[in-house]
Amino acid sequence: MKVAIMYDFDKTLCTKDMQEYTFIPSVNLSASDFWGKCDELSKKEKMDKILAYLYLMIKESKKHDMPIKKDTFNGAGKNIEFFPGVTTWFERINEYGKSKGIEIEHYIISSGLKEIIEGSQIAKEFKEIYACEFLYDVNGIAIWPKLVVNYTTKTQFLFRINKGVLDVSNDNDLNKYIINDDRRIPFRNMIYIADGITDIPCMKLVKANGGKSIAVYTDKSKALANSLLLEKRVDFIAPSNYEENSEIDIIMKRILDSLKAIDYVVDIHHKQLNK
Repeated sequence: MKVAIMYDFDKTLCTKDMQEYTFIPSVNLSASDFWGKCDELSKKEKMDKILAYLYLMIKESKKHDMPIKKDTFNGAGKNIEFFPGVTTWFERINEYGKSKGIEIEHYIISSGLKEIIEGSQIAKEFKEIYACEFLYDVNGIAIWPKLVVNYTTKTQFLFRINKGVLDVSNDNDLNKYIINDDRRIPFRNMIYIADGITDIPCMKLVKANGGKSIAVYTDKSKALANSLLLEKRVDFIAPSNYEENSEIDIIMKRILDSLKAIDYVVDIHHKQLNK
């Protein structure tokens, strides 16, 4: 039995937007100044906000004679700070799943930068990392966005995981009709963990198709999480603490227990029908 757990990254697993740890200070801006410029550009040019921040990263790096290179981003990933328990979460949940006969796959679906996530200490835990990427020239310098992941395009990656079409360049197989029972990981075996507004389409899609969605929160974002629960956009909310016996740890284990119980009942029914 396969189960996919999908995560946003910024403010879900790490404590703030990943660009704020290294890149933004390196171009002598505060986080509020950088994101303020992004909002201003987005409104002025009627531009997607994710494209706006990618453009500004290139613009600001050129302004400070600091070309963006993949290695630079990978290095920035080492400075990311995670919420309590994140670095041990994956091994613990994998082991719990294994004890129940469940194979767990972890995925990132983020509007942040794949290159930074790949440099972090938890990158090895994920089967795939879906996030924004730059295209690099022959000198290894970023020149153009190669992949943009915003709040609506995030949903395509749920279907890629659902159907087992993980290669982002493969649209043909992604759009082929596959009956639900033949899909690699059915939506009922999918769990989505995120923190905010930009993840609502994914959280709702997973929940509406029988999976589970969890909104994590800090003291500053608790009101938003409460509203998502009251509006039935998510199944559960929990503080951003992934330590053993934390709320989200207990919730995740109970979800896995229920999935195994459902799988057991379905198996019994199939055996009875085949007698």
